Amino acid sequence: MSSLDYDDPAVEEKWCNECRARVADYLKGQGVTHGRIGEWPAWHIAPYVSIWAIESVKYPESVGWWAICGDVPTDYVSAATIKHPRDAMRALAESWFEVSDYMMRGEKHPTITMGTPQSWPEVGPLLKARAEILTEWANDESLWEDEVP
Repeated sequence: MSSLDYDDPAVEEKWCNECRARVADYLKGQGVTHGRIGEWPAWHIAPYVSIWAIESVKYPESVGWWAICGDVPTDYVSAATIKHPRDAMRALAESWFEVSDYMMRGEKHPTITMGTPQSWPEVGPLLKARAEILTEWANDESLWEDEVP
């Protein structure tokens, strides 16, 4: 881990800006049509994870997507039924558990592509570990004390 002090507001802001740019690049690469990306994460623990609210094109001023970035795979999930970053974290973790199970069996997931078949033996367990951490964090009340559930 780096020696950067993420409690320093300037370091934290730099990290958040880098994550925001990664989310923008990822969504563009995935062909996701979206509005604005939040100026600041909806929730984060620098330098590990950030959850971003992504504006809906169909319903401006509303969240259409949630994106995750940090020391985890950059990914996104629809906000159609997910109204809080904590629930987005849970949904992404559930998806990653499922995908990692396929990877570790050496099978292609029917709808989600991550990595290459050659990378699955290594990536599968890492993805599962990240999903476990996200689940722990989503269930940790102390990390969400300042949030409205």
